[in-house]
Amino acid sequence: SLPSGPSPEIFRRAKFDRPEATPALWQLLFRVLAPLPLDNPLASLAPEVQARLVKSALRSQGYPRLALAQLPEDGSQGSRELLLALSWLLARGPVPEQMLAQTRVPLGDEMTVCQCEALASPGPPAPQVRAEDPVDVRYVQWLMGKLRFRWRQLVSSQQEQCTLLSKIHLYTSGCHGDQSLGHLSVAEAEMLRDPEGGQQLLRTLECENRRLEAVLTWRRTELVFWQWMDTVLDTCAPRAPAAASQGTFLPGIPEHRGGELELVAWELRALQEELQEAAECRRAAWEAKAGGCGRGPEWSAVRRASREAVEKELGALQRCWEQDRDPAQPHGPHRLVRREDGAAGDWDLRAAEVIRTLRSQEACLEAVLHQLQGQCRQGLARLAGALPGLIWIPPLGR
Repeated sequence: SLPSGPSPEIFRRAKFDRPEATPALWQLLFRVLAPLPLDNPLASLAPEVQARLVKSALRSQGYPRLALAQLPEDGSQGSRELLLALSWLLARGPVPEQMLAQTRVPLGDEMTVCQCEALASPGPPAPQVRAEDPVDVRYVQWLMGKLRFRWRQLVSSQQEQCTLLSKIHLYTSGCHGDQSLGHLSVAEAEMLRDPEGGQQLLRTLECENRRLEAVLTWRRTELVFWQWMDTVLDTCAPRAPAAASQGTFLPGIPEHRGGELELVAWELRALQEELQEAAECRRAAWEAKAGGCGRGPEWSAVRRASREAVEKELGALQRCWEQDRDPAQPHGPHRLVRREDGAAGDWDLRAAEVIRTLRSQEACLEAVLHQLQGQCRQGLARLAGALPGLIWIPPLGR
C-alpha cells in the first residue's frame, strides 16, 4: 500500500537538516523503493539494514549525488540529503501511480499480453553467495533437472487454471448484469459463494479508494511541493568543484590498510601485463594460422554458416521490428471475456491475435536460444580441445 508518510513537521525539520527527521525519511525511502506488505518479514528490518538497501537501490537507479552514499546508517544525520533523494525519485517517474498499480484490486479475470517491463520494484536485492569450494558437476545437473521439473509443474498448473477458468465462465453465462461481459469472473463467483469474503473484498476496495484519493490530493498540491523544494535547494551549501566533477563513488580507505592495497594494485598491474603478453601471443598465432585459410572448402563452409546465422538473426530482428511498429500491438492487462458469437468491440482483443503474437515472440526467442546453444557448444569444444587426453561426449539433442 501507499506509505502513510511522515508529518509536515518532519519535512520542515529535514529542510534545515535536523537529525530527528532522519529515521522517518530512511523508512519512507525504504517503503517507496521496496513496497512490501506489512506482514512481510522484510518490512520489519533493522534501520541500518534499511539504510543499506536504500543506498544500494538508489545507486542502481543512477542517483547522482555522492553525499547520500557517505551518510551514516545509524540515522544520526543527513535528513536534508534524504529529502533531496525523495524529491529525485518523485521527479524521475510517477511513483504514486506505480505504487497504485502494484496494489490494484482486479475484479475481473485479466491477462497481460505485452512484454513491457513491470512497474513494480523488484524489492530488496538478494544476498550474493560465493561458493568457496569447487562445485560438483553432478550437483549442477541435479539442479538443472529440478528446474526443468518445476517448469513442467508450472505449465501444468497454468493449464489447469485455464481449464477451471473456462468452466466458471461457461457455467455463469448470462448471470452478469453487464451484457457486454455476460458471465461472472472468479472474484465475483467467490463473492456469491462466500459472503464474508465479499465483505473483505469490499474493505479492500475502500482502502484502494482512499489511496486513489490520496494520489489525487498529491497531484493537486504537487506544484506547492516543488516550489517549497526550491527553497530547500537554496539552503543547501554549494558543492566544491572537485566534488562536483568526481565521476564515481570511491569509499573511504582506512589508513592502516594502505600498504595492503598498494601490494594488491602492484599484483593487478603485473597480472594485466602478463595477460596482455599472452593475448598478443595468441593473436599472432591465430593470424598465422588463419592466414592461409581464405580458400578451400572448409573456409567456404565456415563463411556459409556465418552468413546463415546472420540472416536468421536479421530475420528475427525484422519480425520484432514489424511487430513493434504495428499500432494494434496488444498492451497492458486485458479482461478475459468468453463470447459465443465471436463478436469483438473496437477495443477488444481476440484470442487468435494474442496467440499469433505469442507465437511470433516464441520464434524470436527460439532463434536466440539456438544461437546461444551453438556458442556454448563451440566454447565447450574449445575447452575440451585444450585438455589433452579428454574425451568429450556432447549430450543428446532434445
